[in-house]
Amino acid sequence: MTAPSDLFDRPRIRLKPKANARAIRHGGPWVFANEIVTDRRTRSLPPGTLAVLEDDARAPLGLVAVNPASKIMARMLDRDPGAQVDADWFAARLTRALDLRARLYDAPYYRLVHAEADGLPGVVIDRFGETLVVQPNAAWAEAHLEALTRALARVTGAACILKNAQGRTRALEGLDDTNAVLHGRAPEAPVPVPMNGATYMADLASGQKTGLFYDQRENHAFAARLARGARVLDVFSHVGGFALAALAGGARSALAVDGSAPALELARAGGEAAGMADRFETRQGDAFDVLAALGTEGAQFDLVICDPPAFAPAKPALEAGLRAYERVARLAAPLVAEGGALVLCSCSHAADLARFRTACSRGIGRAGRSAQLLHTGFAGPDHPQLPQLAESGYLKALVYRL
Repeated sequence: MTAPSDLFDRPRIRLKPKANARAIRHGGPWVFANEIVTDRRTRSLPPGTLAVLEDDARAPLGLVAVNPASKIMARMLDRDPGAQVDADWFAARLTRALDLRARLYDAPYYRLVHAEADGLPGVVIDRFGETLVVQPNAAWAEAHLEALTRALARVTGAACILKNAQGRTRALEGLDDTNAVLHGRAPEAPVPVPMNGATYMADLASGQKTGLFYDQRENHAFAARLARGARVLDVFSHVGGFALAALAGGARSALAVDGSAPALELARAGGEAAGMADRFETRQGDAFDVLAALGTEGAQFDLVICDPPAFAPAKPALEAGLRAYERVARLAAPLVAEGGALVLCSCSHAADLARFRTACSRGIGRAGRSAQLLHTGFAGPDHPQLPQLAESGYLKALVYRL
């Protein structure tokens, strides 16, 4: 707790009378610009400023990080309005996050911090053995990056901590896109990551996002159960996601499709590292074009997986995104052999499960196929959801039998 004088000196921002203070009291993590009284003083606060949030009766609700340039104008950091955000504060949250992952996983390869759900709004940290990759996607985290780095090194003992500044939300927060080495020395080669019996090669310096997508781990495992003896097609494969897991699960063969040549090169390296190169092929190209071409060729697979990027990352893109998901399902369904399985995934915040499922089912129907929905998957437990924040449950995976 800060001294009373420090607390008194902190800026204060106030909710409008019609704002839902109850939602904040019940754990809501965000306050939008249209819910806050924005006078000249509030608008002039530097991005990342720590302030006391008050309800319309001036009762304190907690300590928030303010960014007047963002639609999410305030992010709840601590219910104690006098909390000191320093290395010890970060260390307490990081220790709690690490304790959970240590219970869940035998090896240090996982998402260590999943933003709001782990008490660090806008902060993503992925662990790759002795190397950690941090995405500080909010202005307050960027402003306190030194304290976060010190705490992270102390709690985890990591040899290297990297900053990845490629997150889409950094631009919305007015932040730069410059990566950096925060602690130690960056790996000079891709890092091998063991997962579900496969080996993935993660480019931590220049790869997509933090270098690897841990969120699909549980869905990879489920799909691998369907892949025994199967011919597998993995579209939007990135570094071999579902394809390598399927091969580890006993697939007869796997074809990985992606638009990125570097990603497919890493996928091939992963296949070689696990001794599965003789059953693994790659094909570079636009996913929609390749799906259409495979249909023209009359190709058939026992298991087809489509795990595209977010087609609907925000509400304005929702309708176009749903049409894209429907198109993926329509093009992929004819490639599935009778009795085979089709896995369709979405990482779009704006497309909820019901809308995504409707779009996929419509696409399968338009392809002239009938289906059973076998399984609905989500992100693994190293990506916990904050119950008051629907966006934290972004990942959906639908497994159909056609």
